[in-house]
Amino acid sequence: MTFQPVIPSGGIVGWRFLQRTYVGQFQSFSSSAVNERETKYFLDNIGKIQSAKELVSDRRLLQVALGAFGLEGDVENRFFIQKILEDGTQADDALSNRLADKRYREFSDAFGFGPGAVRKTALASNMDQIAQANLTARFEIAVGASDETIRISLYAQRELSDLAKSASSADTKWFDLMGLPPLRSMMETALGLPSSFAQLDIDKQLVEFKDRLLKLTGSEDLAQFSNPDSVEKLTDTYLARSQIAQLQNTISPAQTALILLGAV
Repeated sequence: MTFQPVIPSGGIVGWRFLQRTYVGQFQSFSSSAVNERETKYFLDNIGKIQSAKELVSDRRLLQVALGAFGLEGDVENRFFIQKILEDGTQADDALSNRLADKRYREFSDAFGFGPGAVRKTALASNMDQIAQANLTARFEIAVGASDETIRISLYAQRELSDLAKSASSADTKWFDLMGLPPLRSMMETALGLPSSFAQLDIDKQLVEFKDRLLKLTGSEDLAQFSNPDSVEKLTDTYLARSQIAQLQNTISPAQTALILLGAV
């Protein structure tokens, strides 16, 4: 039986509890029989895989490989995933380079099956990192079963920081964020953007994102989130706005205010 994370409440209160108990809960989750079995199977067998076709043909290996990048929903899309892997990342017209979601590029690069790439499945340290990343992603999925906003908050703690520290230009970082559904959802909610926002022209979205972030934090540059305190402040804003939206659907504004004050 897999350990189920404990989230006693939603919003900032639930987030603070998970932060305090994360290490113990994650260890319990990782050491469950199911997760230990799948991790062992992956590490015992991934080194034998020499082609994209072999990888997509083994469902258990593929689940771990995709899960490490938050792409577990593509486990049935084997032809698509095989194409992602076989195209690699070096050519401009490679499939992963034509997709907005940069997770596919990272996934393809991690295994090295593309033209001119070095196959990485035999590199034990690389594959161990993928196995650990899969456990982290699975834990976040389990958290999301209780509260999706807290799942997104967990994802943002690592991914937003990594994006902020990347060597990409300021605008490229924004476009990468827009191509990552969890981060995009978090940013839209934290900045108070409507659900129809994604229908705007991509360049107009960029302008609006920058303007809203400037008003909220004093800077439009995502590089500010290389500072953990900045990520935490944005996370609190996101969780508070999410909770307000949820509460407004069920109770009065006065009750909403009292609940939120109790979470501070």
